[in-house]
Amino acid sequence: MPELESGGQIGFFTIWLLGASMGLTACTVTCLPFMGTWAFGRASGTREAFQHTLIFLGGRVLAYTLLAASAGLAGLGLAKALGGTWGNLAIASVSVMSGLWLVYRARQPAACAGTMRPGGSQPLHFRRKGDSAPPMALGAALALTPCTPLASLLALAAQTGSAASGAGYGLAFGLGATMTPILILVPLAGRLGRELKLGRGWLAPWMMRLAGMVLIVLGLRRFGFWPF
Repeated sequence: MPELESGGQIGFFTIWLLGASMGLTACTVTCLPFMGTWAFGRASGTREAFQHTLIFLGGRVLAYTLLAASAGLAGLGLAKALGGTWGNLAIASVSVMSGLWLVYRARQPAACAGTMRPGGSQPLHFRRKGDSAPPMALGAALALTPCTPLASLLALAAQTGSAASGAGYGLAFGLGATMTPILILVPLAGRLGRELKLGRGWLAPWMMRLAGMVLIVLGLRRFGFWPF
């Protein structure tokens, strides 16, 4: 846990560094299987994959801000609760729902066929309103992943005894956590899926189904429902 600075207060830059240390290390390992699978299964173009990654990170920032604000009011009991069953349940539930979302999209012909470019040759990637909801939910849920930096954040927020100060800590931490390699790796996963689908339109729904099943398995494993 960061040392208390003079005056008994922690600087926001120190909290930002704490978040960045997680974003550059543990965040990549934890988040890439979920968001990489999402982008690959959708065969996202660079623009969409980057947008969904930003939305995902926005969900994390929002969740950290609300968590730290709650810790400022509720104290350390919140950190203990989230470090166990409730955090894993949230991650598992959102991962399974995101997987089902992809499987459902694969059943819709329009989602697989795409929208034709002018001239009618190569289909563009199809987008539907609401497809950014799973990345947002995944970001918020994965913010509950038990780890030492998060425990430190909630402990520091609890010491402030203030929701506003806690929220400030959470915001600084979340912004630091956006410094992560997944900003590059997720678009690469989407590009890989796009290259595999190129010229093989029949493969698109199967890629979405496969990615959906992977997300479902990741969710079940997270809550201990999968034996492997």
